[in-house]
Amino acid sequence: MVMAHAFAALAAGFAVATLLALAMRGLLGMLAPSLAAVEARPGLSYTTVNLGASFLVGAAGGFITAWVAAANPLVHVLALGLILLALAALNALQMRGQQPVWYQLAQVAVTPLGVLAGGLVRLRMLGIL
Repeated sequence: MVMAHAFAALAAGFAVATLLALAMRGLLGMLAPSLAAVEARPGLSYTTVNLGASFLVGAAGGFITAWVAAANPLVHVLALGLILLALAALNALQMRGQQPVWYQLAQVAVTPLGVLAGGLVRLRMLGIL
């Protein structure tokens, strides 16, 4: 039963992060189509919005994971952070040469940092930190 609950916590956090990322991409496409256009060299506006949205998406996923996890919420948050780190690294490898290296490195780091921040906020609310 513990294993199923751990899987549910990770799945919930991952689902929230994924759905929010899709929603933010859709909103960005509707509200600012010039920013949402895929460019070889992203501008400052695009990178700022995208990195900020990635951090917030990660924070929401980390918060939900810590909320659903019954035992050891920090371990679950770290596991989600590692999963998203691996996926971001794979994406960076796939996009190699299409975007600046600094931006790809920032993309790899920002979402897992958001996951950790969201998880720590939840732990603070629980009085664990």
